[in-house]
Amino acid sequence: MRSKITSFVESKKFQGTVLVVIVINAITLGLETAPDLMGSFMPVLHILDTLFLTFFTLEIALKLWVYRSAFFRDGWNNFDFIIVFISLLPFLQGLSVLRSLRILRVLRLISGVPQFKKITQAFFDSLSGLAAIGAILSLLFYIGAVITTKLFGEQFPQWFGTIGESLFSLFQIMTLESWSMGIVRPVMEVYPYAWLFFVLFILLTTFATLNLLIGVIVDSMQTLHDETADELGTHLSKQDTERAQIREKVAEIETVLRALKQKL
Repeated sequence: MRSKITSFVESKKFQGTVLVVIVINAITLGLETAPDLMGSFMPVLHILDTLFLTFFTLEIALKLWVYRSAFFRDGWNNFDFIIVFISLLPFLQGLSVLRSLRILRVLRLISGVPQFKKITQAFFDSLSGLAAIGAILSLLFYIGAVITTKLFGEQFPQWFGTIGESLFSLFQIMTLESWSMGIVRPVMEVYPYAWLFFVLFILLTTFATLNLLIGVIVDSMQTLHDETADELGTHLSKQDTERAQIREKVAEIETVLRALKQKL
């Protein structure tokens, strides 16, 4: 009985059904945020939501019964268990807002869709490089915050009065959100040469450092692609070798059969 349920839980059909239900549930959770639009369909959405939660609970129960303690050795299983457990709390405590956290299960698509999994793997492989670039970016921000606080803090305390306000203002400048008319040009009315600092800051952060971040991720994806291609090439090479061996054995058998036929 347990082996049959294990085969059922691990089957592609069951896994695919779970992913489809996750996607549909995410859609219904989104529709529930627009009661004016849905109108009379809201009770139906609530019923569907309850059915989805029941399905997810049964899924977790089956996996717990099949895998026992090994269930918690998988990170995605732990993630699913926590989300479903939190979703059940509203029925115990009346905290219906927690039900919306089940939208996080959409992240399960990362492990179910090969393309998503490849991109995520490339991102995690590039974490060391991203951390180094993040440290450089943080250093640039800190230096810029100290400089702007010292230079412009007295005249423009709303933007550069403290280190924290300077960091936030510099972040706004880095994103190019109203940086010119909103911050830089008013500063230039008092400090005409302030543009030198802000233009240099934008070049170092927005264009240089962020392009490095993109480059690191792209390089990781290319490395992962090359490794996958090498593994596929090795696998195909083994298959070719096995086919060649099979052809040789078939040829030997045909030779033996011809010899036996001649003797007969």
